Formats: sequence, structure tokens, C-alpha cells
Amino acid sequence: MSNKVSKNTLLMSNPPSIPFFSATVGSKEGEGPIGICFDTVEEDGYFGQDSWEKAESQMQKMNIQNMLTKANLSPSEIDLIFSGDIINQCTVSAFGLKELNIPFLGIFGACSTIAEGLLLAGLLADNGAAASVIASTSSHFSTAERQFRFPLSYGKQPAPTAQWTCTGAGAALVTGSAAPPYIRAVSIGKIVDMNITDANNMGAAMAPAAADTIKSYFDATQKQPPDYDFIVTGDLGTVGSALLIDLLKADNIDISAKHKDCGVMIYDPETQGTNAGGSGCGCGASVLCGFFLPKLQSGEIKNILFVGTGALMSPLVTQQGQSIPAIAHLLHISHMKE
Repeated sequence: MSNKVSKNTLLMSNPPSIPFFSATVGSKEGEGPIGICFDTVEEDGYFGQDSWEKAESQMQKMNIQNMLTKANLSPSEIDLIFSGDIINQCTVSAFGLKELNIPFLGIFGACSTIAEGLLLAGLLADNGAAASVIASTSSHFSTAERQFRFPLSYGKQPAPTAQWTCTGAGAALVTGSAAPPYIRAVSIGKIVDMNITDANNMGAAMAPAAADTIKSYFDATQKQPPDYDFIVTGDLGTVGSALLIDLLKADNIDISAKHKDCGVMIYDPETQGTNAGGSGCGCGASVLCGFFLPKLQSGEIKNILFVGTGALMSPLVTQQGQSIPAIAHLLHISHMKE
């Protein structure tokens, strides 16, 4: 049984493994600084479909199928899949994965969805409730722009604090097998709302939630930033990353030498025009599955804290002038089982 060391932090008694994973991205992401690390870079933004939403569904399904091929597994050998996205009622995931015929639990954590899925999959595997669980998510620039902002044909100039929604998908298989990397611990985040109302500044909305989860994890485990190779956030971007470091320094926690942000890593803002960096469910998911998990598997990296960050908003509440609540879920992922 998982060992609960605080209200929201659990240590794995038999750390489950993440032996297989896959990352699929679009052409812009493939042209970025870490483009070489992704399994598939698709030049066709429509992924062979006739709408952006169908394209994202196809991308997520294609990415899971690629991971299953790596693992030499059929969909019938998977016990359960956790998946979600940011399009209305998570329909991208539901429509994309329905043909796989795998027991499905749709989840919504906004851009923290991959962390939420891995956290839940890890707890099920550690406690013997499932032997093979997939955590998956995706985002697509064009689906997100159409739902949350403006039709692409408007050509609207984004604000300097705005982030570019990543076209990408990440999927990971969680099992009880004895192969690295391992999920060693998890912390479930709380909803934090600092009354940020600007949808073009999601980094500022999410940073306090990330700080809260990281601090609660360190308090519960008595660990410190030097215990990890990297402390990785999902998609705070440049604005949110700077704010996170400042917030934690106020609590005498300095992560500045260890911090990496997937939204900062995935694009070159100078040449790609992405302003404050990347965002979207697929941002943290594709960078985790394409960049960090392979290095953890090989032992090049030994320990990371992965902190998925999400802005829990919808177009409706934003239009009504409500603030943007945020969430952050944390996983300790390691090359070593103990």
C-alpha cells in the first residue's frame, strides 16, 4: 500500500515503472530547440483529417498506438486509460480513443492532465488495482485558439505574456515491472486562485499553485532542491517561471539552479515568435515523454520532480469576468527504485 506521509503526499511502497512512452508533435514543435527528441513530428497540421478537432483526436490516438507498438502490446492487454484535453468536455480524447476499446476514465486537469493521469495510474499500480495503465493527453494550437481566443483568420497580435498552445501529445504506460524510470512519490495539488483574470497571462495564474504543491511536498518529505537533478514544471512559461522562483524564495526554498519549464524548453521565442513560451496539455506531456523520461530510463538523469500545472478555466467563465483558478500535481520520477 502507498504510504501517506501528509494530507496530499504519498510515497510508493513498490514504485511502479514507466517502461514505455511516446511523444508526437507538430511541425513548429519539431523545429524548436528539442525537436529531435520527439518520436514523431507531423508536418500536416490536420493529421489527415478534415477539422482541427479531428486532427487532435487522431494525433492522440496515433501517439498511443506508437507507444503500444514500442511495448509490443495490443489495446486488449491494457487495463485502463486515463486521458483528457482542454477542448469542450474532453471530446478530443473521447472521440480519439473510442476505437481502442480500452476501459477509459476521462480526466480534466487542464495543462496538468499528464501529471494527474500518471499520478492516478501510479497509485492504482502501486496498490494492485491495475497492472497496465496508460496516461495520455494532447493539445493542438488551432483547436485551442478557436475555443479560447480568436479564429486564426483574425490574425490577432498576442500579448507579450501570452503563451503558444503546443500541438503535441504525450502518452506513458505505467506498470508494476522492474524497469526504470519509477514513480517514487506523488503530491496532489490544491486549487489556488490569486484572482488573476487575464487569460493571456496564465503563467502568473499557475505559478502560485506550483509553489504551493512544491512547498507542501518538501515539507512532507523533508527533501530539498539539491536532492533532484531537475524540478520540472509543465508550462509556466518565462513569466510564470520567474514568479515561481520568487514565490518559493520567499519561503526559503531556492529552486533556481534546478528549475526547468517545458513551456520554455519547447520553443525558441526569438525565432519562432512564441512570446512567453509554450502551453497546453501537450506541452508538458510531450516534453516529459520525449525529453525527460528517456534520460531517466537511461540513467543520464537520476531524479526529477515533475510538476504539471493547469489553469482551470473555460471560455464561459472567462467571458463572465471570473478569475482563473489553478492546480499543480507533482511526481517524483527516478531512475532508481529506492
